[in-house]
Amino acid sequence: MTEEKSVDMGLHGETIAARGGWSRALGTVPSTPPIYQTTAFDLEGIEQLDAIIAGQQRGYTYTRDGNPNQDAFAADVAQLEGAERGMVAASGMGGLSAVLLGMLRSGDHVLAADMLYGRTGQLLTEMQQRFGIAVTLVDPQRPEDWKRAVTPKTRLAIVESVSNPLTEVCDVAALVAAVGSVPLLVDNTFATPSLYRPIADGAALVWHSGSKYLNGHGDVMLGVVVGRRELVKKASSALSMFGLNSNPFECWMASRGLRTLGLRMKRVSETAFEIAGKLQGHAAVSRVFYPGLETQMSHSLAKRMLTNGFGGMLSFELHTGEEGVKRLFRLLAEAIPFSPTLADARTTVSYPAGTSHRFLPEAQRLAHGIGPGLVRLSIGLEDSRDLWREIEGALSPL
Repeated sequence: MTEEKSVDMGLHGETIAARGGWSRALGTVPSTPPIYQTTAFDLEGIEQLDAIIAGQQRGYTYTRDGNPNQDAFAADVAQLEGAERGMVAASGMGGLSAVLLGMLRSGDHVLAADMLYGRTGQLLTEMQQRFGIAVTLVDPQRPEDWKRAVTPKTRLAIVESVSNPLTEVCDVAALVAAVGSVPLLVDNTFATPSLYRPIADGAALVWHSGSKYLNGHGDVMLGVVVGRRELVKKASSALSMFGLNSNPFECWMASRGLRTLGLRMKRVSETAFEIAGKLQGHAAVSRVFYPGLETQMSHSLAKRMLTNGFGGMLSFELHTGEEGVKRLFRLLAEAIPFSPTLADARTTVSYPAGTSHRFLPEAQRLAHGIGPGLVRLSIGLEDSRDLWREIEGALSPL
């Protein structure tokens, strides 16, 4: 039986309402983590504030600077990746921004893969033009070029473990050796720690769009960065200073999604492998990009690095180009929607030339294989037989 809250008859109604919403401390532990949906935390006094800020006492002061839900999600991802520490941002791009703002200053130099998620490339261009950060773009399949590109001012190197959208796998260990003491930041969004852990191969930082597979249900906007303690600390300071922090509810949602990460990655990897093989044989398709296919340039590397499956992302080209893509999307719309994101529980399609890499010059897109007929397919949790029937039915008229 719940103990009734005593009523202080000396308080006016407005005071009671303003101070309401509290319950007595629980004598039992909730089965799921609670949501700490609060802007700030009440303190016993100045001494406690000073102790918390100095790290002498556990606790929180202001949610922009830290919150139990943020810390719980960051700690879980850090543990999954084998990292020392983590932090959560309001989006994947917020996480990258915090890293760049925390680690770089005018005159510094960054090495980056010459084909990254389009917004990543756009942000690096902005950093170059606005803040005087030098950026050198290098082929991630050529570690020797990375070694030659390192300068005394190089402070960071950036690459994707599995590239977006052509799903080429990068030899992280070889790049770590090539850049030496320069910290390597790896975007591990496509692979997730279920398939690959870059820190085991020497990466200093690992970055995820938490909106994608880590959450897995298309209802969260988050970014997470994990890695060496001192580097994450620098990024965390920038995160707070520039207001890039996440909110408690979305962190709680992401933690809930994270519980099924291994199961989901196993399922989407199995389905994607099956669908990719069938797409290879379809007359409307000129080429399929998937790490699990022997035709993929980095297939042998993928077999060595992605030990638990090849992931749920694949891309394919249509002979009929952009007009064929438009018709395909119309035919698929009722079953498999066109979405500018990925890694939902449902299968979606996207158009890299018009979404993720829209901001790149056309010549650069074409040079890296992102043509007008390229479709990116994010495999969900549906039955593979249903998916193939829907995809084949939409491809047949093309």
